[in-house]
Amino acid sequence: MDLAFTKEEIAFREEVREFFKNNVPPETRRKLQEGRHLSKDEMVTWWRILNKKGWGVTHWPKEHGGTGWTTVQHYIFNEELQSYPAPQPLAFGVSMVGPVIYTFGNEKQKKEYLPRIASVDDWWCQGFSEPGSGSDLASLKTTAERRGDKWIINGQKTWTTLAQHADMIFCLCRTDKNAKKQMGISFIVFSMKSKGVTVRPIQTIDGGHEVNEVFFDDVEVPYENLIGEENKGWDYAKFLLGNERTGIARVGVSKERLRRIRALASKVESGGRPVIEDPAFREKLTACEIELKALELTQLRVVADEGKHGKGKPNPASSVLKIKGSEIQQTTTELLMEIIGPFAAPYDEHGDAGSNESMDWTAQIAPSYFNNRKVSIYGGSNEIQRNIISKAVLGL
Repeated sequence: MDLAFTKEEIAFREEVREFFKNNVPPETRRKLQEGRHLSKDEMVTWWRILNKKGWGVTHWPKEHGGTGWTTVQHYIFNEELQSYPAPQPLAFGVSMVGPVIYTFGNEKQKKEYLPRIASVDDWWCQGFSEPGSGSDLASLKTTAERRGDKWIINGQKTWTTLAQHADMIFCLCRTDKNAKKQMGISFIVFSMKSKGVTVRPIQTIDGGHEVNEVFFDDVEVPYENLIGEENKGWDYAKFLLGNERTGIARVGVSKERLRRIRALASKVESGGRPVIEDPAFREKLTACEIELKALELTQLRVVADEGKHGKGKPNPASSVLKIKGSEIQQTTTELLMEIIGPFAAPYDEHGDAGSNESMDWTAQIAPSYFNNRKVSIYGGSNEIQRNIISKAVLGL
């Protein structure tokens, strides 16, 4: 298998790099490098710059605004986006519900929702996980009862990322209580401004407000907001999660973080010499760099094999990307903590003070370390990914 890039692909990478260099707002880039939270306005501003360029929904079909890029071009674009760094397009709209709508939705739904997703006129959130229904998502209890031309939705979702900003939600709801649990679920979309929707923030360990509880109390939703067929929601959810896996290794994120680690370790002293000169630290850093290179090559093999496992079915090896990618992300935050040592203690408890120019550059390292404990859990916990590998790859 030849994993080398062609001249055309190398030229494409340079085009992408030059665009990011000239168009990503400097303050947005700095906050991402330091692990700080962006405001909604900062994120939307950048996504609209991308959309104006025609790069907002790159992987969508061309008739819906996509680019027609090859799989390798998509890989290059995402890696450069992560490593520059720049904010990735809002995944809940672009990578999750958008493909579900253009694949399974009707023409009216495509015309109504897809342009607004691409232009970020609608901010979407994901209504999947519930208390007690995380890894066992099919056990969800939120119900949608049909009454005439409406659904009446009741229940609760949790860990709903950025729901405080959302205009719309795509939601898995139980529509047949008597069916096998995977068979009685439907995929329904509706406004977060609907009467009976309540959003309650969950403060995370880094002091930030990224996730939420969402409650539905007799929320009335038009029946036509059902995507696809009734009781087929589990199939659409699997399709969606298959799309979500593609960039989960976040190789570009770890590359950028390792560059920062080397730069900071060359400046910060411990015991009268730069941390980078400590043999034990260098050994850990080198081991992490080797792991990342192996992960990058594995991701390239997955990219090269894309399409060989059937439409909507991810390569089982993508589970390896999730496991190793999350472990490396956690290791990089541990290395940053090791660089600053005791200066990690007085951290920015609110995690969003990046606008203060006088803020100590060490302030966000501890919150980032704590926040990255979650990456081995979300998107399918690493334990679940190991089960997938044992069944699909090893045949156990």
